[in-house]
Amino acid sequence: MIKPVPDRDSAEWWERVARHEFVIQSCEGCGTLRFPARAYCPRCRGRDWSWRQVSPTGRILSWIVNHQPFLPDAPTPYTVVMVRLADAPGCVMVGNWRQSEEPVADQPVRAFYTYVDERLSLINWGPL
Repeated sequence: MIKPVPDRDSAEWWERVARHEFVIQSCEGCGTLRFPARAYCPRCRGRDWSWRQVSPTGRILSWIVNHQPFLPDAPTPYTVVMVRLADAPGCVMVGNWRQSEEPVADQPVRAFYTYVDERLSLINWGPL
């Protein structure tokens, strides 16, 4: 399995996901909620922010069914969904859809964590 590589902006987010915390950044200057993590606010360009816990729910915005195996022995096909977060409509997360039924546009969903190892969990999505 190829694992995500945390960078300066995302390292703490990955640590929190490993503890099963569902958080996004909140600008201290203007209150804009943002994901993915980044150093500056896209609205006011402020550099002060904090982590805010939000509901791990949302609605499916889009999805793709991938049939291309990018890794040897990778199971295909698999579905990747884009989810607009319920508490932060300006934020979209991407994750695997591991349900047998195909997702539906605007379907309510919830996040769940897939444990990879003691330092890594992934956020996946399933029906609410």
